[in-house]
Amino acid sequence: MWRRSRGSGRRLRRQGSCRPRGGVHPTRRACRKRRDLRAGYGARSQRGHGARSRRGHGAGVTVVPDSPGRASQRADVPLRGFTVALTAARRREELGSLLERRGARVVHAPAIRLAPLEDDGELLAATRACVDLPPDVVVATTGIGFRAWMEAADGWDLGEPLRERLGSAILLARGPKARGAIRAAGLMDHWSPESESLAETLDYLLSTELKGTRIAIQLHGEPLPDITGALQGAGADVVSVPVYRWTLPEDASPLERLVESIVARTVDCVVFTSAPAVAGLLSLAAEANVEEHVLDAFRGDVMAACVGPVTAERLERAGIATTQPSRARLGALVREIAAELPARYPTLRVAGHVIHVRGHAVVVDGEERDLPPGPMAILRVLAARPGVVVPRADLLGALPGGGSDEHAVEMAVARLRSVLGSGVIQTVVKRGYRLACEAGPNDDQVHERVRERDLRQ
Repeated sequence: MWRRSRGSGRRLRRQGSCRPRGGVHPTRRACRKRRDLRAGYGARSQRGHGARSRRGHGAGVTVVPDSPGRASQRADVPLRGFTVALTAARRREELGSLLERRGARVVHAPAIRLAPLEDDGELLAATRACVDLPPDVVVATTGIGFRAWMEAADGWDLGEPLRERLGSAILLARGPKARGAIRAAGLMDHWSPESESLAETLDYLLSTELKGTRIAIQLHGEPLPDITGALQGAGADVVSVPVYRWTLPEDASPLERLVESIVARTVDCVVFTSAPAVAGLLSLAAEANVEEHVLDAFRGDVMAACVGPVTAERLERAGIATTQPSRARLGALVREIAAELPARYPTLRVAGHVIHVRGHAVVVDGEERDLPPGPMAILRVLAARPGVVVPRADLLGALPGGGSDEHAVEMAVARLRSVLGSGVIQTVVKRGYRLACEAGPNDDQVHERVRERDLRQ
């Protein structure tokens, strides 16, 4: 059980784990179990799961070797022809710039905003509780939240006594931002979870006797009943410290348009940098009665990119395989998107042209050519079955909004031909249309993967 030492230095020690030895008081030397606790801090390693992503649709179809010039051009702007939506409110300019430099068309649709508490009485009460009866353990969940707590305490003339009390506690930082905020306050963190998740933090705390231990948890915009309940069930005295709250943005129209685009599959990737952003988007979708349509889109054509496992948790519980970097950093996330998103679409050699199919555009012999949603949908279906005749009825079903008039297919194909050039799309009388390319050596396997994907959808 973690107990506070009341001797010199006010250091935290584990009850019964330290004995005076050689005349040295236990508060003036590190005991073995104390060292074991602190050994967790700084021993951070790469996350074991590595980069994770789901299977793309049609990746590898009739793979065409690139010339050195074309390869370098594609490496510079790998996201050219793709639309990527950002749900972040903070650091969205930085993230958007990183994606745009790689060629993406970026759409901003903040899913949440950080708002002050409607009544800061709860925060004041929690702060006084920590000053009057100091905690043995403090969990900082976010950098912005911990800094805001310190600033609020300063405003109430409680900053100095609060820092003194926290300086005698074991400080656990959920991630690097929380760790930075702790150090900026002149304090020292003792441990951080490798996964940067509260679930691992909870496991760490529950690994020892907690009866009688006082634990303060800085909340990150919403209550944490699973965490606090588990700690209380283990005998801990838990103080929840609410600092701010998450809410939908004041102007929700960009987010509403994003939900519509996801359902229509006119956006290729949605980027989430926090779990509340996922909750905000799905909450708005539920209000519009399209939550299941949004989830279906994420299971199929729309890639969900998450900065880490905490952000991805709700989506993965819904059966959605997300794309994540091996480290929860924005730069790593952008690199993962740039590697994964183009791999989901085929590269074909058709009628003497090299065609890279993208989200809202097609790159023909290195030149990007935009396409409206209808012709783009037709091209995706044809590219998924290169050289195979696709019936008009199948193509009609792929058009946005569906329809019953096959003349719409003829119009979309005519537009495709005007963009791609003559000879790329062939008409097979009374049967349908095909891309004029020879089947590649691995096309049987590719077609099987496409059929498997269609069955999953």
